Amino acid sequence: MRLSTANTFNASIANLQQRQQKLQEAQQQLTSGKKIASASDDPTGAARAERALVSIGRVDANQRALEASRNSMTLSESALGDANELLQQMREAMISAGNASYSDAERAGIANKIAGLRDQLLSIANRPDGSGGYLFSGQGSANPPFLDQNGGVAFTGVPGSIQTGNMDNFPISLDGEQAWMQAATGNGSFETLALPNSLSSAAAKGWIDTGRVSDPSALTGHNYNITVNGSPPLQTYNVTDNDLGGTVVKSDSFKPGQAITFDGMSMTISGAPVDGDQFQIKPSTNTLKVFDVVDRTVAELRTPLRGQAQISQSNSGRIRDLDAVMGNLQNVRSQVGERMNNLDGTESRMAALKQYSKSEQSAAEDLDMTQGISDFQNQQTGYDTALKTYAMVQRMTLFQYINV
Repeated sequence: MRLSTANTFNASIANLQQRQQKLQEAQQQLTSGKKIASASDDPTGAARAERALVSIGRVDANQRALEASRNSMTLSESALGDANELLQQMREAMISAGNASYSDAERAGIANKIAGLRDQLLSIANRPDGSGGYLFSGQGSANPPFLDQNGGVAFTGVPGSIQTGNMDNFPISLDGEQAWMQAATGNGSFETLALPNSLSSAAAKGWIDTGRVSDPSALTGHNYNITVNGSPPLQTYNVTDNDLGGTVVKSDSFKPGQAITFDGMSMTISGAPVDGDQFQIKPSTNTLKVFDVVDRTVAELRTPLRGQAQISQSNSGRIRDLDAVMGNLQNVRSQVGERMNNLDGTESRMAALKQYSKSEQSAAEDLDMTQGISDFQNQQTGYDTALKTYAMVQRMTLFQYINV
């Protein structure tokens, strides 16, 4: 086959240009450290890198949401701890107020101390979250969620909580109504309280304790009255079930301080109850409000001329209620702690996913420098060879052949 000088020359030029292009590509890869400069270089690898990049972006967004949730939960946990600390101070003050030797003035002084702590407690309930909202506003409120008004403190937020809109739904607020307004009354199963004497309407001369559950399977959830009859030492008591039309469910001799047990419940009436003194037992409900408890505590401590039975009943009931609201806030605090632990676990999982995605991206587009240097050297050698070949072809003419 005959090859013209022009054909050979053109082929050499094409080969030289091709070699030069490959050399430039190899040099560009070494300079950038990337083996993919555009999708056309490696469509499959480019798609793999793009998927990894999308995954990294998603993880970054989730990490920002997680951090916002952690900040909110940390502030909430701290606020709940501060609230329980104040309530504990109130409880200790209430215990001291039970001292039989205290005067009305001394108890009023304790009431003033608790009232001051109440103002601090309200400030905690309305604590800002640092981003324009409030920690306990529920699903959001432009104003402080707890409003101090005539009749007590009202929750003006929106019940519920706000979560981030990502797949994991991280919490960024707490349900203030649940935390501050929905503790269980009584001991969590039933509530006890003294009623006016059924014969004289005077305050009872005895007081009833919080009570306890003796047999959970026997609980009925009914409302009961316990009525003391007669005078010491021959007193008796009747227990009537108000939900069954006043049916007497138990009747026995009465002795102050002796346990009264019926329908899975047990409680003790102390003091010196008189004929007609009565006490109520009713099911517990989640309606106990922190500030109602504090306000009632202050009001009762400021009430003068109370008898010892009234003082004892008041102290017992308010300490019970303080314990209930403290327990509810502590439960919410425990839930916050659990959420924070979950955030830590999720953060570790996200970090692992991000690292994997980065590895995928690197494997798809990053250059193996050892291989890249070797490829560059090979392309350099090929280019040099093509250049020499071109130079030789350029000198190949008929006259040079004749001269030879």
